[in-house]
Amino acid sequence: MNKAGKSVKIALVKAPAAKPAAKPTAAKPIPLKAAPAAADDAPVIALNLPMAKLTPAMTSYFKKCQEKLGFIPNVLVAYAFDMTKLETFVAMYNDLMLGESGLSKLEREMIAVAVSSQNRCYYCLTAHGAAVRQYSRDPLLGEHMVMNYRVARLSKRQRAMLDFAVKLTASPWSVEEADRERLRRGGFSDRDIWDISAVAGFFNMSNRVASATDMRPNSVYHGQAR
Repeated sequence: MNKAGKSVKIALVKAPAAKPAAKPTAAKPIPLKAAPAAADDAPVIALNLPMAKLTPAMTSYFKKCQEKLGFIPNVLVAYAFDMTKLETFVAMYNDLMLGESGLSKLEREMIAVAVSSQNRCYYCLTAHGAAVRQYSRDPLLGEHMVMNYRVARLSKRQRAMLDFAVKLTASPWSVEEADRERLRRGGFSDRDIWDISAVAGFFNMSNRVASATDMRPNSVYHGQAR
């Protein structure tokens, strides 16, 4: 019935004969677009520690970070309440991660991530996971380091290095000469063993400070080198 109360006839249309099924074709891949990074987490840390006046050296360093990276890493902002602590942290970090060493910069970042994965440190996994992706140009390796370095296709040298760093993190009292000897057989010098230990020790400290203060990474790290 229509609104006027008159009946309406509906014509039935005969469906066309079914066509033979088409041969299946390979599905075309759907292009994936990188999701925009989320807004920076705020505040940087959960403690109320106002930033102090930067020294000339740290003013210059922050400017260099901005020019080279495009942003100031939040860990530097977190330490900036005390210039002595900030300058000490920067000097130690740069010496361990960027200074002369028998370890490549990628290997040092791999140690940072393997240790941070053991400690489940959100800040360092995010920031240094991005560094592994950048240095290696291999996003998959970065994910392996974050999730479980044991699933990665590593060389014997790299596996020995990370096994040592993680053991030093999880049960430092159990490290013995056999562990150091395994590193030597993997091609590491005694100086290299010192550097592996120093990088692992530094990130164990950094992980704990980051976790204790709920330090939040810059969101830009999430999308880097994907």
